[in-house]
Amino acid sequence: MTQEIKKVGVVGAGVMGAGIAAQVANAGVPVVLLDVVARDSSNRSAIAEGAVARLLKIDPAPFMSRAAAKLVTTGNVEDHLDLLGECGWIVEAVVERLDVKQALYAKIEGARKPGSVVSSNTSTIPLSALVAGLPESFARDFLITHFFNPPRYMRLLEIVRGPATRAEAVEMVARFADVFLGKSVVYCKDRPGFVANRLGVYWLQRAVTEALDAGLEVEEVDAIVGRPMGIPKTGVFGLLDLVGLDLMPHVTASLAATLPKDDPFHAVDRPFPLVGRMIAEGYTGRKGKGGFYRINREAGKRKEAIDLVSGVYRSAREPQIEALEERRLASLLAHGSKHGRYAARVLVATLAYAASLVGEAADDVASIDEAMRLGYNWKYGPFELIDQLGGAWLRRALEADGAPIPRILRVADGRPFYRVEAGRRQELGLDGLYHDVARPEGALLLADLRLRAAPVMKNGSAALWDIGDGVACFEFTTKMNAIDPDALDLLMRTVHRVVADFRALVIYNEGTNFSAGANLGLAAFAANIAAWSEIENLVSLGQTVYRMLKYAPFPVVGAPSGLALGGGCEILLHCDAVQAHAETYMGLVEVGVGLIPGWGGCKEMLRRWSAPGRLPKGPMPPVAKVFETVSVTTVAKSAAEAKELLFLRPTDGVTMNRYRLLADAKAKALSLVEGYKPPEPQSLSLPGPSGRFALDLAVAGFARLGKATPYDVVVCGALADVLSGGETDVTRPVDEDALLRLERENFMKLARDRRTLERIGHMLSTGKPLRN
Repeated sequence: MTQEIKKVGVVGAGVMGAGIAAQVANAGVPVVLLDVVARDSSNRSAIAEGAVARLLKIDPAPFMSRAAAKLVTTGNVEDHLDLLGECGWIVEAVVERLDVKQALYAKIEGARKPGSVVSSNTSTIPLSALVAGLPESFARDFLITHFFNPPRYMRLLEIVRGPATRAEAVEMVARFADVFLGKSVVYCKDRPGFVANRLGVYWLQRAVTEALDAGLEVEEVDAIVGRPMGIPKTGVFGLLDLVGLDLMPHVTASLAATLPKDDPFHAVDRPFPLVGRMIAEGYTGRKGKGGFYRINREAGKRKEAIDLVSGVYRSAREPQIEALEERRLASLLAHGSKHGRYAARVLVATLAYAASLVGEAADDVASIDEAMRLGYNWKYGPFELIDQLGGAWLRRALEADGAPIPRILRVADGRPFYRVEAGRRQELGLDGLYHDVARPEGALLLADLRLRAAPVMKNGSAALWDIGDGVACFEFTTKMNAIDPDALDLLMRTVHRVVADFRALVIYNEGTNFSAGANLGLAAFAANIAAWSEIENLVSLGQTVYRMLKYAPFPVVGAPSGLALGGGCEILLHCDAVQAHAETYMGLVEVGVGLIPGWGGCKEMLRRWSAPGRLPKGPMPPVAKVFETVSVTTVAKSAAEAKELLFLRPTDGVTMNRYRLLADAKAKALSLVEGYKPPEPQSLSLPGPSGRFALDLAVAGFARLGKATPYDVVVCGALADVLSGGETDVTRPVDEDALLRLERENFMKLARDRRTLERIGHMLSTGKPLRN
């Protein structure tokens, strides 16, 4: 059996090393973070200590909760090297200099325990060079683990093993990275840049050089090499600003020095004098004064873009690109305009380069696709794009340019790189045969289930799946997984179906976000035509269905990932248990659009904060706590924070790896089946008008300070009415029916106010709240 890693050491407290240490701590695993001795401080460990202090101030936060930072033990490599003897895995993340790394390895070899694994986070130095001259015992336990920045949020981990590396060492680190750190592991060959950066940097360089040759503007490039190709809207120049212009010369210089002379990268490795000047003047991207884009605060926070020829900033503008009007990639590539020709030149070259890496940088096409999806946030990997466009199209384009045809394209000979056979997704290998695309052991995905089964029930907004062992899975399928009447209708029918045919229910989907809440567009439309009964029916339906889930005669487990806001949060509050992906962002945010939680969110949060021992005794502390959370639209920025805010219970589970979420939720649901009994209805002691007065007084104080707008006062007043229990007092417990009625009445009162419609309209059009 593979040895378990119970403690991790990280040497190098720079941006990457500190970020890696934080992610280990996020997993609940103790970590030692060491750096060199601080020569200019009386505190010899000031560098590592300062790194942790900085992590606690960064946004987005490297730590999932402040409590995680307590798992990091800091020190320096002269006084505390012995701490590494407690670690099963030691990660080196120091400066990219071979002499520095090898000198450190010699020290680590003398301090580590037998069987521990040492890895480097290098992205530029070959493994063969790193272990050259070091003992064989060290080489057996050594590998490269290339994290992507920021380590908490980037799911890709590239692993490179050497000819002497023990298989058990690779397995131990890969398993830990998968289960505890939430990484998707891609195995790479010991080649410069490995997979993601080698292909990603080539793509960026190709896009920039072709843009300069074609005389395009930065906004045109980002519009073309962006969403049409399934690439984030940052495109090319926006991405360079994000990662930092000063980083790119180091990366390109490393690849230029280490790649073979016949590698196509050298053709696009041109000096860009403009970039050199920008770096010298402090325009290094978002972390500096700006980059290809900047915000000109002297001109009223005007967004500006740089002219690639003159190097002068001008107002950013929306590009007019006829080739994008059909919004189809194939149409863009076939368009005869300069924009179409540019798109084709960039994409053909990039896809051909990706094809050349099969067998060179990685063994299979699925690994390269995964590396680009997770390392560069591409929606589709390069081989998925080739399949969309047709391998024959790419081959014809290369032949027309007189370019070489990569081996994998010749092997494919027009066949797709992926196919579905007997309900399994398969990939084409260099041997000309199709092989099953492997999932990590224990992973369960609806995407795979869809290939071999049909849903039990479905409509235009949701679907119900049989995931085996008597467990059903309910899935939202709308845009942003917004909840509408059709979704609620199918959920109601699901309850009856599970009673008849299943033992438990999981609520889960594989969208980017679990649910953005109720469909605001639908609500706005109904309000604009004064269809008030339709809105009230929707509120009543949501309340009814969520109560059915809560009191169903079977366990219900929610399994969120990404945003779970408003009604998406409320459905989780009504589940028996939640198994949340670590990157779950929960909150009741209705106040931001001029409403209050209407599907039982107020009721459930009051119940949680009223639990014995949670807060000081009395009716007011829970009311004040929930009011404080909901009135300012607090959103937990991780599952760990959601527990602190009681959007999740302390007993709810957290899954680090997104691919394992459904399997973990299913296991939790099954664990609740035997002897399951639904919860008992609960009444609450609430303060009534006196509590409402206290909350109103607090909001009025914020209004006088300019921290609350006039309509904030109105909306918060409605929220205070619900949370205080309406016309009651502590001698008359308030039951669920009464609280739901208060939610519904106050929701409808606000829905009829034009200022709420203004907030909803502004949110729909801009994505930002309106302070009216």
